[in-house]
Amino acid sequence: MTSPFTAGDLPAVTFDVDVLVGRYADRPGPAGDPRQVVEALTTNGISRAAVADLRAALFDVPTGNDECAALAGPRVLPVGGVDLRDPLGAEREVDRLAERGFRAIRLFPDDQRVEADFPAVRHVARRAAAAGLVILTGGDVRRFWRPLRGATVVFLDTHFYHLGDFVVAARDEPGFHTSTRLLNSPDAIETVAEHVGVGRLLYGSRTPFYEAVVPRLRLARGGLTPADVAAVAGGNARRILEPTE
Repeated sequence: MTSPFTAGDLPAVTFDVDVLVGRYADRPGPAGDPRQVVEALTTNGISRAAVADLRAALFDVPTGNDECAALAGPRVLPVGGVDLRDPLGAEREVDRLAERGFRAIRLFPDDQRVEADFPAVRHVARRAAAAGLVILTGGDVRRFWRPLRGATVVFLDTHFYHLGDFVVAARDEPGFHTSTRLLNSPDAIETVAEHVGVGRLLYGSRTPFYEAVVPRLRLARGGLTPADVAAVAGGNARRILEPTE
């Protein structure tokens, strides 16, 4: 069936907060070759992205982060991964990443089988916040909001079923933001904009593991003004990840 929408109908994305390179060795899926990932961004109208390396998340933190750092350029803002199963190693890596000029770290609690009440989560969040790093995190916002209080955070897995929980948490936490990737109900992004402001919404696609056109289509057919769409599609991400010096 041919889609009724063309690329010209969809908003350009100037900054995507949820992109990965590398692959999961234990499951089928894309290889995550960096060149192919960048090509996919281009195909989907995404001009710049915060990119993390699955190698750092899954089995080799420093090498994966060094590989990611090498991708830095006009299209890629490298994001460091840490291993929450090794809190002492994670604190050393947070310090190393901050010294190297990284602006954000990414947490993978589901992949690392880490629970929200593990001491490592709160410890690494505090360390990252003290270093001035933004935290991009997976996991259920209903559980992971508590240890991340006080930090600047983008919840990458906020589902529209859990939207109310994000909103009530974000009311008390000015640093809490959410990706739009799973906010696909008819009024999800509008609800966030109404209750905590459009500045809390950031476009995320999880390229190459998710269909990037879906959150773009939601923005195109939502009730936001063109200025608000532009903020969600990149302006908000630039504000928190690349602030003006």
